[in-house]
Amino acid sequence: MINFLSKQLQFFRKFRLPNGLIALILLFTLSLLGSFGVNQEYAVSQTAKPEAVRIDYAYYNPVSLVLKQKGWLEESLKKDNIKVEWVLSQGSNKALEFLNARSLDFGSTAGAAALIGKANGNPIQSIYVFSKPEWAALVVKKGSPIKSVKDLKGKKIAATKGTDPYIFLLRALDKFGLSPKDVEIVLLQHADGRAALEKGDVDAWAGLDPQMAKTEVENGSRLFFREPNFNSYGVLNVREEFSQKYPNTVKKVLVAYEKARKWSVQNKAQLQDVLEKESKLSPAVAAKQLERTNLKDSRIGDAQKKVIIASGNVLKRSGVIPNSVDVPKTTNSLINPQYRNSI
Repeated sequence: MINFLSKQLQFFRKFRLPNGLIALILLFTLSLLGSFGVNQEYAVSQTAKPEAVRIDYAYYNPVSLVLKQKGWLEESLKKDNIKVEWVLSQGSNKALEFLNARSLDFGSTAGAAALIGKANGNPIQSIYVFSKPEWAALVVKKGSPIKSVKDLKGKKIAATKGTDPYIFLLRALDKFGLSPKDVEIVLLQHADGRAALEKGDVDAWAGLDPQMAKTEVENGSRLFFREPNFNSYGVLNVREEFSQKYPNTVKKVLVAYEKARKWSVQNKAQLQDVLEKESKLSPAVAAKQLERTNLKDSRIGDAQKKVIIASGNVLKRSGVIPNSVDVPKTTNSLINPQYRNSI
């Protein structure tokens, strides 16, 4: 477009036409091009609709459970004849796998886990914060002699690779002068990690709620190392291709998400009921999970970038992401606040 207008300008100047007349001609030309080209393309991008929106729900994302139960997203997209397909994510790693495989359009992960995906070529953007949780900590079973992170040297620790608890473990080891080589990390999904801890197959577990709350309440397991600032927010990610094709649908999804989040903040007792029913948790376990889950702010931006970059630097030192990755640059390309700011 710019090259075309530049050539037109040079053409009209050959005839020594007044600048004012040239400007009018170019404005008229631009208007025509807009009507039959650029504006038409813009209109298509704004009105294009997918056949379905594939979105996850997760027990570590209470807002997603509310949205699924209330049917507000289905209600919003029904007028556009867009179906909603719900998929269970059992951890950030699974949500990222589904996004990368194009079996999800929207997936719930921890912010630092999303960075791992982005650094490894997963074409996603984080566009919304569904929670600021303290959902990860280091856990030992009742009666364990382990008191501090330093006591983990030479011990077996269960963790789910690519998730916030795994990254939490790496940051905890780094903070106390240890590395993954100083311990034996046993890779298990969250529920299996909890079971391994309770059976004594591992010495410690990098836990995630609600599994962490469950073993704490029901088995007397102890959270021996907690650091809320190591938890990298719960973020909703979208596939870049989807957001580029259907920006208007992305906004509608976030409007519905925001409705569910606000309802959750205003109806704490009912939120606990939803969590209990959907996650099949006891009232005590659900209450423990929600006790350390902050749902008050869904804005995404600098606060999330700060903790994700700090996590990314440890991930590089631990060899989880390549040393060649520019962590700040990758984080900046991951975090996209424009959709949240537009609702």
